[in-house]
Amino acid sequence: MPNRSTLRGQDWYQVLLSVGQAANSALELDDVLHETVGALEPFVPIDAIGVVGLVRGVFTPCAVHLPHLQRQRGETIPEFLSRAFGRRVTASDIDIPLDRSVLPHIQDSAAPHVHVDLAQEQRYAEDRILAGFGIRSNVRVPLLVRGKLIGAIDYCRMELKPFTPEEVSILGGVTPLIATALGNALAYTEILQLKEQLERENLALREEVEGSGMYEEIIGSSGALRGVISQIEKVAPTDSTVLITGETGVGKELIARAVHRRSPRSQYPMVKVSCASLPATLIASELFGHERGAFTGAGQRRIGRFELASSGSIFLDEVGELPPEIQVSLLRVIQEREFERVGGSQTIRSNARVIAATNRDLKAATDEGRFRSDLYYRLNVFPIEVPPLRERREDIPVLVEYFAARHGARLGKKFRDIDKRTMDRLIAYDWPGNVRECGNVIERAAILSDGPRLGVDERLLEGGLPRRAPAEPRGSDLLGSEPSPPREDGTPLRRQERELIERTLEACRGRISGPGGAAGRLGVPASTLESKIKKLGIDKFRFK
Repeated sequence: MPNRSTLRGQDWYQVLLSVGQAANSALELDDVLHETVGALEPFVPIDAIGVVGLVRGVFTPCAVHLPHLQRQRGETIPEFLSRAFGRRVTASDIDIPLDRSVLPHIQDSAAPHVHVDLAQEQRYAEDRILAGFGIRSNVRVPLLVRGKLIGAIDYCRMELKPFTPEEVSILGGVTPLIATALGNALAYTEILQLKEQLERENLALREEVEGSGMYEEIIGSSGALRGVISQIEKVAPTDSTVLITGETGVGKELIARAVHRRSPRSQYPMVKVSCASLPATLIASELFGHERGAFTGAGQRRIGRFELASSGSIFLDEVGELPPEIQVSLLRVIQEREFERVGGSQTIRSNARVIAATNRDLKAATDEGRFRSDLYYRLNVFPIEVPPLRERREDIPVLVEYFAARHGARLGKKFRDIDKRTMDRLIAYDWPGNVRECGNVIERAAILSDGPRLGVDERLLEGGLPRRAPAEPRGSDLLGSEPSPPREDGTPLRRQERELIERTLEACRGRISGPGGAAGRLGVPASTLESKIKKLGIDKFRFK
C-alpha cells in the first residue's frame, strides 16, 4: 500500500491531483463525499466519511457517506442513519456541543485526532457517538478557514484496522483540498436554500397583492355582518382552525384574510390554495410539494403550500372539493403538523394555521359519505357562516357607493349619486352571486355611465328584475305579518304564505337555514320561518 513517506514528487502530486479533481467534480455535499471516497480508495481505504459543521456552538452533521448505502433525495441525516443502522436516530443523538468535543483541543495545531480502537477510547462526545454506530478506527481532521474552526471531516473504518501514520499523513495532506470542495458545496446548498426562500417570499407577495385586489375592507354595518366581525375578533388571536361557509361570492376569502391580519401570524404570509381549480393528480404536489423526478415532468424540487405557509396561515378555498385520498393527508397535517413531499421520505413539519372555506354543506356531505367525518370535525373547530347579500340588504347602498367610488377612481370618473328607483331595484334584487356579483354590476355600470350620476342598466341584473315576480309580495312582507282578512282579489294571506313557503321548501329540498336554505331565499331569519311553518301546520320533512 503506497503511503506519503514513499510518495515523492510526481507521485504525491498525482495523489493530490486525483483527490482534488474528484472532490471538486461535484456540487452537492453527498456527491463530494462519494467522489472523495473513490479517489482515496487506492491510497487509504475507508468505510465511511462524514462532515460536521459548527452551527451556533454545536457540531452538527452536514453530510454522511456510506459506500454500501445511498442517501435518498430529501432524506435527513437522522433518517438516513436510522435506515442504515436499523434504529431510531434523532438530531439530538448526533449533535455535539462545542465544549464536549475534541475539536477545540486540536484546532491550534490543526493535527488529525486518531483513534486506534473506539471500543476502548471514548473520552469525548463524538467518540461515544461513533462507537455507537459500530465504528472502530477513526481519523478526525479539523476544518479551518483563516485559522477559524468551522467543522471537521471524519474518516472511519468499521473493522478494527487502525490507520497507519502514513495513512494519517495522507489524509491530513488532502483534507485542505477536500475542504475547498466542501466549501463550494456548502455555498451551493446555501444558494439553493436562498433561492427557495426567495421563491416562497415572491409567491407570498404575489398572493398578498392579488388578495388586496379584492375588497380591502369588510363593507357594511348590518346586524348579520356585525355578528361575523365579532366572531373574527374572537377567533383571530388564537391558533384554532376556522371553517368559513357561505354561498359563492359572499366574500369568504375576505373573511379569511381578516382572520389572518388580526392574528399574531400577520407578519407571515397567508398562502391560498384553490382546491376546486386543481386537477386531482396535482393537488398533492400543490399542497405538499414534490421531489425532483417524483413523476413525469417533475424536473426540480417544488416547495408545497403547507411548507410555504409555515408560521403563517394556509387558506384552503373550496375544501369540500378535495378527493378522498388528499383528505387523509390533510387530516394528518392538521393533527400531527407533518407531511412528506410527493416522491420523498423526509418528514417536514409545518405549524401553518388552517383556514378553510366552502360553499357546500360539509355536514350533509359527511352524512352521505362524500367527505371524511374526522376531517370535517377537525376543520369545523370554529365555524363562521357568512350571510348572503339578500340577508343583509341594508348593506347594499353602502356597497354600491363603495364600488362606484372604487371603479370610478380607476376609470377617472366621479359619481355623485344614483337614481333612487335604480337603488330600490338593487336593494330588491336577490343577488345570487352576492357581493361579487354586486361589484361586477357596478363596475359595468361605471364603464357605461358618462355623467356624474351612476346609471345601472337593469338588464345587467340576472333576469333584469328581482327574481320574485313583481305582483307577488316579498317573503319578508308575508312572513312578517299575521294572517289577515282576504284581500280584494279574495285570496287569503294565509294561503299565500303557505304556498310561498311550500314552493320555497320544495326548491330547497326542505333545508331551512344555511347556504341555499329557504330562510335565506325568503329573506327572513330561520327562527321566523320555523315559527311560521309550525303555525301553518306545514310538514317540512316531506320536502327532504
